[in-house]
Amino acid sequence: MERSDFSHLSFEFFPPKTSRETLNLLRTARRLAEFEPDFYSVTHGAGGSAREGTLETVRMLHEQGYNAIPHITWGGDTRQDMVALLREYEEIGVTDMVVLRGDIGAEASGDMSFRYAHELVSLIREEMGQRFRLHVGCYPEMHPEAASISEDISRLKEKVDAGADLCITQYFYNADAYRAFVDSCVDAGINRPILPGVMPIANFQKLVQFSEKCGAEIPRWLMMQLRSREYDSEELRSYGRDVVANLCQRLLADGASGLHVYTLNLARPTQAFLGRLLDT
Repeated sequence: MERSDFSHLSFEFFPPKTSRETLNLLRTARRLAEFEPDFYSVTHGAGGSAREGTLETVRMLHEQGYNAIPHITWGGDTRQDMVALLREYEEIGVTDMVVLRGDIGAEASGDMSFRYAHELVSLIREEMGQRFRLHVGCYPEMHPEAASISEDISRLKEKVDAGADLCITQYFYNADAYRAFVDSCVDAGINRPILPGVMPIANFQKLVQFSEKCGAEIPRWLMMQLRSREYDSEELRSYGRDVVANLCQRLLADGASGLHVYTLNLARPTQAFLGRLLDT
């Protein structure tokens, strides 16, 4: 398989908090540039300081010549705040955004009466037209707060109907779950690409903790295999590389248009499974 065999590839970063983390992120960006990604996305947490961290990281990556795009969430911003932020990104030269609900517990202020991602998508379209290509999140194994799969897919359709261009999934390790989810979305009238999110496997404990927090399932067979290698880091990374490469190969063979990789700001785990994937 070659990079040209799939139309989209993107990598997700989080904003660094220290000078050492900044140097590490730039090193990771340089190393992953060999795969010719469509963009690097930068995550965003709740609160003003988190927003500034995203903005400055996107700005820094743009200055280094990379196509970086922000994650946008409501948090406690007013409509006026949000429009000002959109203008800042426009000035930087941002072309795409990942639009998410964000922290549901954030306190609204001023005229901010919005909560959900589809409302933010609508605002961006109203204020900025087609200036940005908008990406939204989805969950092939169902959002942990959703009452049912059908309700979850209905929420995704609201985002698409509001103007989203592309959907990016939470990471998963069950290819059948992704295929079933895509089929259900098509049946529901969702006609946008659904890009699978991929998490490299490099640290067992961190993967378990992260998965519990975000609601991603680690299949029992995989959990047992990883646990048996928990204290052999080299063997764990080698096995994880092959598992993720094989997963991606199947997803692309089944019709996925590309991949979005949750890098955790690390280059080597991503380089390992993509190297294996592109060698097959």
